[in-house]
Amino acid sequence: MTSRAAELVRGPWDPRRAAFLELFFDLVFVLALTQLSRGLIQHLSWSGAFQTLVLLMAFWWVWAHTAGFTDILDPQRPPIQLLVTAIMLGGLVMAAVAPEAFGRRGLVFAGAYVAIQLGRSVFALLVLRGHEARRLGARELVWFGVSALPWIAGALTQGSARAALWTLAVVVDSTALALRYPTPGLGRASPSEFAISGVHLAERYRQFFIIALGELILVTGLAFSGSGLGADRSTALVVSFATTVMLWRIYIYRAGELVGTAIGAARDPLRVGLPMIYSHVVMVAGIVVTAVGQELVIAHPLAHSRSAWTAVILGGPALFLTGRAIFEYATFARVSRDRPIGLLLLAAAAPVMLHLPPLLAATAATAVLAGIAIADASRARRHPSEPPSPPGGPA
Repeated sequence: MTSRAAELVRGPWDPRRAAFLELFFDLVFVLALTQLSRGLIQHLSWSGAFQTLVLLMAFWWVWAHTAGFTDILDPQRPPIQLLVTAIMLGGLVMAAVAPEAFGRRGLVFAGAYVAIQLGRSVFALLVLRGHEARRLGARELVWFGVSALPWIAGALTQGSARAALWTLAVVVDSTALALRYPTPGLGRASPSEFAISGVHLAERYRQFFIIALGELILVTGLAFSGSGLGADRSTALVVSFATTVMLWRIYIYRAGELVGTAIGAARDPLRVGLPMIYSHVVMVAGIVVTAVGQELVIAHPLAHSRSAWTAVILGGPALFLTGRAIFEYATFARVSRDRPIGLLLLAAAAPVMLHLPPLLAATAATAVLAGIAIADASRARRHPSEPPSPPGGPA
């Protein structure tokens, strides 16, 4: 390893806690998630939901790859701080133009995304000479170069063509990592190239989840402050807050606390790390949708419901539970029965809630989440020290 790489790479005995720089970096994503939920509520349709998903995936890969980058390189070093700050600025630009990304500011959004991903990869190639992680930087540069083509081409088109090209770009970015970046001349990446630190990455993903819950509280508070203080809206506020508390409680129970240990215990840490990445984006998508539902409930608690309203009020918690089930499987190689039961209850409630006010639909969703939280608490009393058992067995 060159002296430059040795200076920037985290050493085996260096602290693996998240640095203040990483927490500062996360602040951009409060705006990003808020912009996404605002955009979805303004375009509450299947096409609007699909566009929101595409944009969410772009934000997600900026955050996730930067989290992996600071897992390898020391964020206390000035060159790393400079790069992460530059990525933060790029993320801020993406968040600022997100509401018009599928309109007249598509090139700004796509250009900022491509610049972030390619710039970080080039930086890794330059500073990691002699370190095994340099190969990973080369792989990422190749694959982000491939996805840059549909990102930029989509920005130069409009309507369905842009949606199709950006979907292709998201698929490339999402599957390349799952396939371990197969690259001509290098083959597929080995687990050692990723150099995963379970403690650091688990903390980073917990922090992002808290950021997402913060966006949920922000949307709820703004919706309530902009409405009257009647009993119906006050009740809606309490129900919305209870939903947020239940999402936090269900997330943190066991898997949220032990995933770092699970990664360290796994024979192939990447086999746990990959489901952690994908499960979190599903959970965050659920929180964005839940934020839209809560805003609608507070604004129109007793109004005649619409199918789209019911879909987001019940669909947000359903998405969260789906991601949470994947997360649990990655940690324990099994899924608690209350997760699929909760999904079935939400699906069964949907036809009935179409004919009831939004406040009742939200109350039903909160009741399902509360039931799962109670089941978790009961399981904790019966099995107080359940160890993680990731798929594939311990190392």
